[in-house]
Amino acid sequence: MKRRTTHSRQKSRMKRLEVRVMSPRIAWFGFLRACGKSAKLLVLLALLGALIYGGWYGVQRAFLRNPEFQLRQLSLNPNQALDEAGLVDAAGIDLHANLFKLDVEEMRARLAARPEIAAVSVERHLPSTLAVTVTARTPRAWVAVSGTEPTGIRRTGGLLVDATGVVYACPALQWQDARDLPVVMVPKKDEAALATGATLSHPEVKRCFRLLDSAIAADPDATRWIDRIEQPNAWSMHLTTRSGTVATFGFDNQTRQIADFVTALDHASREGYGIATISLIPQRNIPITLREEPVPPRATPVPEPTREEIRNDRRSKDLKSLLNRN
Repeated sequence: MKRRTTHSRQKSRMKRLEVRVMSPRIAWFGFLRACGKSAKLLVLLALLGALIYGGWYGVQRAFLRNPEFQLRQLSLNPNQALDEAGLVDAAGIDLHANLFKLDVEEMRARLAARPEIAAVSVERHLPSTLAVTVTARTPRAWVAVSGTEPTGIRRTGGLLVDATGVVYACPALQWQDARDLPVVMVPKKDEAALATGATLSHPEVKRCFRLLDSAIAADPDATRWIDRIEQPNAWSMHLTTRSGTVATFGFDNQTRQIADFVTALDHASREGYGIATISLIPQRNIPITLREEPVPPRATPVPEPTREEIRNDRRSKDLKSLLNRN
């Protein structure tokens, strides 16, 4: 028969086992093992910290604190948007900074946000050059609200518009080339659209630009003799020349209308009289009003056509009838 262990005897054995396990010697060795593991971890952390600090210090000595990489030269391509002084101010460039401390992406973003700049790149050229390439917008015309005096439009800071319809203030470097461009008048109701950085997409403005394009296609020098274009009503447009002639155009068949207008201006210049107003909407018997004083030539004086040219040009067959001078 097996001998049963009583409950009290089992309890006594458990107490003895617990005493053995929790003896001071075992606890001391456990503490030493824990300290050993902690020491190893601390050593690894110290080594890692030393590596990180050493790398940081090496970068500081090799690049960020190295006088060889001090910014010494600012390279800017010739452009009509910014000069070197304007670039430093617009991009926020610290001229005494280390080349690697300059945030080229932030500079590029600041420059790209300027409406007069179409594209820009900013690069570090080691050891000490910051290279900036700027592409200025190409102006297509001046823009202003209808009723504005032209003398207050063509100036530095006046509003220009490029081929994509973006409005921007005329930079000082671009005024010389832009000063003779025509003015496109924006209706008074759309005055709020004339803000730098905005894009003009109004139907009236688009019609004016189409007329300007037709004039340039007929005569590449058209921008030299066109003063302004606007749409005064819902059915016609007005083109005013530098000499004060006001021409009325319809929305359709502008190629024919421009050709008739150029013919009329050239004929008037050769004959020595001035045209005050002319409506190009009718295809025949074009109505005009004259003024007494002669008008300077449209551009380069056009010689009197030969008989052969008159024969080949249907518009020149009957200039008297075309202009309806009677």
